[in-house]
Amino acid sequence: MNQIEDIATTDPKRVRILDGAMKVFLAYGFSRTTMDDIARAADMSRPALYLQFKNKTDIFRAIAMMVLSRSVAAAKMALAGDGAFTERMMRAIDEAFISMMSAVVASPHGAELLDMKSSLGDLVGCWRGGLVEHIAAAIQREAARNGVDLAARGLSTQLLADMLLDGLEGMKARISDPEGQRQAAAALIKVIDLALKAG
Repeated sequence: MNQIEDIATTDPKRVRILDGAMKVFLAYGFSRTTMDDIARAADMSRPALYLQFKNKTDIFRAIAMMVLSRSVAAAKMALAGDGAFTERMMRAIDEAFISMMSAVVASPHGAELLDMKSSLGDLVGCWRGGLVEHIAAAIQREAARNGVDLAARGLSTQLLADMLLDGLEGMKARISDPEGQRQAAAALIKVIDLALKAG
């Protein structure tokens, strides 16, 4: 199991802090947010907040961990659900990638928060690894169901999963509208689905 999935936040007090802090970061941005703002949003005293987190950077990393963990879990659930391969894959990409980012992008401080991605490199790497793992497994199941030997076609589940996520990353830079992103993602998924068809 991927490390990002192992980091489940189960302490209700921490979840309340992280949910409140996320709202404050989206409303004011990272640099303008204070520990007082976060304490108020979590309905607790500032000293009580410091018992849980040492500073707002620590809180931001914990939020990223929580959001990314939820994203991988949502993708895993969608891929294991019912429906055609393309429908399950689209649901996974929408929940884990497009919808997750739309709240941040729509925020007046979204650009500032996204710029902080570089300080989360280790977490983003784990998140991507978790998504690749589940997407590759779903591709493998579909190839086996269709009796397709990917290696004979010069492909692998890892290659196709990486191609999908690389395509989604590139698409994000070119298309900011979530609906446009969904259309582009659906086209990428269709290409992968065609590679998984027999004959």
